[in-house]
Amino acid sequence: MTIYVGNLSFRATEEDVREVFAEYGPVSRVSLPVDRETGRLRGFAFIEMEEDAAISELDGAEWFGRQLRVSKARPKDDRRPAARSGGYADN
Repeated sequence: MTIYVGNLSFRATEEDVREVFAEYGPVSRVSLPVDRETGRLRGFAFIEMEEDAAISELDGAEWFGRQLRVSKARPKDDRRPAARSGGYADN
C-alpha cells in the first residue's frame, strides 16, 4: 500500500521518515519529492508499506513542529488536475 504524508517538515530526511513509519511495520520505500527548479523538498512524501496502522496513528500527529496529514495515497487517475497558469485565453 502507498501512504501519502502531507505537511511534512522540509528538514525531514528519508531516514527520519523511515524510522517513524517503521514503528508500524516494515517500510519498503520512502519517496520525498523534490522541486525541479529549486532542489528543495516539496513538503510531502510517499511511503510503501503493508500495514495501514500508521495512517490512523500518525494522521494529525505533530512532528518537527508540523501537524502531519497521513492518508492512503490515491492513484494518479483519481487526483485532481493541477491548476495551470500562464495559458492563452480563447478570444
